Amino acid sequence: MLLVQVPAPPAPPGQQVSVTGSLEGWDAVALLLVFGAIVVVILWPLIRAWARRIAQGGVAAETEVELEALRERVRVLEEMQPRMMELEDRVEFAERVLVRGQESPEPDRLSGR
Repeated sequence: MLLVQVPAPPAPPGQQVSVTGSLEGWDAVALLLVFGAIVVVILWPLIRAWARRIAQGGVAAETEVELEALRERVRVLEEMQPRMMELEDRVEFAERVLVRGQESPEPDRLSGR
């Protein structure tokens, strides 16, 4: 296969043709403005969120109050655990008594026993 190199067209008078791909003048300014706008649009919500978090001092006060209420609720539930185990034992005992009562023969009501 034979490759033929075609010469570049002549540059118009007063302009230079750049083959390196670098941007100069208004093209570079426009590209930088567009790129800057895109970065600002993408990063602005993140920057605002960080600023709010820094201004609030980390965790919000409402979240701290809710967390403390949940801790108190867990403490109460843990205190109730032994009582729940006792109630479970009582229910289990009552079930065994009822089953034993059903297994024993009933006295004959007609004979008076």
